Amino acid sequence: MKKIRFLMPVGFLLIAAGFSAVVMLLWNWLMPSIFGLITINFWQALGILVLARILFGGFKAGKMMNHKMHQGHHNSPMHDKWMKMSPEQRMEFIEKRRKFGFGHQGREEFFGKEFYADNKTRESGNDNE
Repeated sequence: MKKIRFLMPVGFLLIAAGFSAVVMLLWNWLMPSIFGLITINFWQALGILVLARILFGGFKAGKMMNHKMHQGHHNSPMHDKWMKMSPEQRMEFIEKRRKFGFGHQGREEFFGKEFYADNKTRESGNDNE
């Protein structure tokens, strides 16, 4: 167990050094000839990677971190309330949201008002077919 604790930071440093080297090589190969920029050294490439991480939130910590982040919505009060609703209560909730304009902005303009009105009569069961 102690060996793994020692190897993880070393592995992280090796991966960071590898990415920095790749960024440096690609930058020095492409940027001066395409955009007329100067070449960069290893530490500047590492700085670009850190800056990209700060600005764009990349370099996620793997599947476990993503799994933990996406797991949280199942513990929300709204999710619990939705799961306890009957199908009729769910439809009532959806209709209330539609009535007050949540969720379907622009639908009438996209399909046309005739299509939208025709679908409403079908959904309510007042179809004459």
